[in-house]
Amino acid sequence: MTLAIVTGTSSGIGLHTAVGLAQSGIEVVATVRDASRADALRAAASDAGVELDIRSLDVTDAAAARALVDAVDRVDILINNAGRGAVGTLEQLTDADLQEQLETNYLSVARLTRLVLPGMRERRNGRIVTVTSVGGAVGQPFADAYCGAKFAVEGLMQSLAPVVAPFGVEVSIVEPAAVASSFTESAHRAPAGPYASQQQAYLDRAARSFASAQSAEDAAKTVVEAATTSAPRFRWQTSEAAARFASLSLADLDGARVLGVTSGWVRSGE
Repeated sequence: MTLAIVTGTSSGIGLHTAVGLAQSGIEVVATVRDASRADALRAAASDAGVELDIRSLDVTDAAAARALVDAVDRVDILINNAGRGAVGTLEQLTDADLQEQLETNYLSVARLTRLVLPGMRERRNGRIVTVTSVGGAVGQPFADAYCGAKFAVEGLMQSLAPVVAPFGVEVSIVEPAAVASSFTESAHRAPAGPYASQQQAYLDRAARSFASAQSAEDAAKTVVEAATTSAPRFRWQTSEAAARFASLSLADLDGARVLGVTSGWVRSGE
């Protein structure tokens, strides 16, 4: 049976991805940072009539990641989903803030991917799907640290993809836009300082955006498709809104288009 590891499954996209893969007949190891917060995951699996192998994993713990991969022996699909948000512009962010974003959203992904690659390469078969964000394609005000880490992980995966493809390993990224989940509630928020009015304008816009956000269950369908399709591709967006937004940057050769749009986000009344 095909085996998948999915990280960050206590809620949101990760929860629905784990359940969706299990419904597809895949054996799923669903990891959560805190096992005491897995009740929603267990309930969703029960409602769907599937079984999940739920295990604790702090993705920033390199030794724990290695122990997990060693324990499951064979990994056919890796879904790098665990992540954390941060609100703050560079002057207000500490080195610790930046490092935390890199550890969670970039370095942990790199470590876990590196751990599963030898087995996939030797078997000449595997899928690595990393949930990034439209913030991995379009830099956004007050998401400096978050977007920086997401840009980095997209660059990592885009560089890796052609190297491992001849060994039968397919690498993909999935870019959601606003998704209704608890993700924003856990985001670190730096003091706004002299940027308070701009930050508030950004937060007001974000609130409007998340009020009509895509459901996590719907977004997860794209992750499941990326992991199971017979026609894999590198870049996926989870909605038409995500595709439109990502295209701001992906077709923006001089950068003016992105800055023209995002500059309005930090002006009061826009």
